Amino acid sequence: MMETLLHTEVQDWLKKNADADVRLLALKKNPFPEIPYPDLMNQILAREKCRHKLPLWFGTDGILYPEKISIEQSSSQATAEFKASLVSGDSLFDATGGFGVDDHYFAQKMKTVVHCEMNQALSETVSHNANILGDGNLEPICADSSEFLTSSDRTFDWIYVDPSRRNDKKGKVFLLADCLPNVPESLDLYFEKAPNILVKVSPMLDISQGISELPNVSAIYVVALENEVKEVLFVLDRNFNAKPQWFTINLESSQSELFPWSDFDQSAPIGSISNYLYEPDAAIRKAGVFDEVGVKFGLRKLHRNTHLYTSDELVKCFPGRSFLVNQQITYTKSEMKPALYGQKANVAVRNFPETVEQIRNKWKISDGGDRYCFFVTDSTNDKIVLFCSKIS
Repeated sequence: MMETLLHTEVQDWLKKNADADVRLLALKKNPFPEIPYPDLMNQILAREKCRHKLPLWFGTDGILYPEKISIEQSSSQATAEFKASLVSGDSLFDATGGFGVDDHYFAQKMKTVVHCEMNQALSETVSHNANILGDGNLEPICADSSEFLTSSDRTFDWIYVDPSRRNDKKGKVFLLADCLPNVPESLDLYFEKAPNILVKVSPMLDISQGISELPNVSAIYVVALENEVKEVLFVLDRNFNAKPQWFTINLESSQSELFPWSDFDQSAPIGSISNYLYEPDAAIRKAGVFDEVGVKFGLRKLHRNTHLYTSDELVKCFPGRSFLVNQQITYTKSEMKPALYGQKANVAVRNFPETVEQIRNKWKISDGGDRYCFFVTDSTNDKIVLFCSKIS
């Protein structure tokens, strides 16, 4: 099937119909009867999913695409580039190869990258694309990674693993032991074959739970993309037995700096609202370094459990959103009605007894506009509303 899809006339047809409505295209006659029509449709749909997520693959002629779920489950180009910055050495073994996005960027850093994938069709697709992308040092192997590592005498500088959940029955809380491969169970084998392990997990995983399941964690990276947490990375070093270093980064944002967080013993001061308000980015919120961000940037928290910050003078380059505080009112009917009833505003709640939806319905507030309203509990446990304008 791969060879047929690569025929010039098929590639020309796919390129011509790249922006077509697949629902309408599917109603037409299959121009290539030797290729199942759903396979042609998948090439168009899967390529479109790469448009923003994987622009290199989207814009390169001759790329073949797997089932679109493999695109959905792959790293984005931006996060893959970031992961590659964390590894060094000569060789890396990817135990959960997938579409090979991470491995393309690992191959820019390592002399040899082994892409291990059980699905033969996917392995062959990655092999073809590696040639197109010039990844001559990427070695695709179709095998079960644990079986391969057990039977092979090869060793590596790094093992990379991106385990997938077996099922969704446990909801948002799950264990690494519930994933495939079972990383905690496989660590002895992994450390026998490599001194360093990089584990990518879903942002749904509780980080403290991950630390409890994984020994020898030297670093934890919480990675957001455009203020949405995409992955959490655990770096394991078989010779490391100290407290891990935490890092957060918000890629493709106005503040895409990598922030280290190492001192977990200080508490941020708490104080009343002042001229400026700060909301940490999604990576910091996921990492839970709420005291650390206050201490690092010299800010006061509004309340022990209200993870917003304030200052008299503007702090530049804060990793998150910054606001000018224009007005403050208490959350009472007498003050709310003239200030906000029936108006338009962007509403957020922090440490507050009502949800955004409840507040909108109660006060008939429509969404949007340039006004940002934060419903919060302040340092004296009062319920207040802060009317703010965003600082670019």
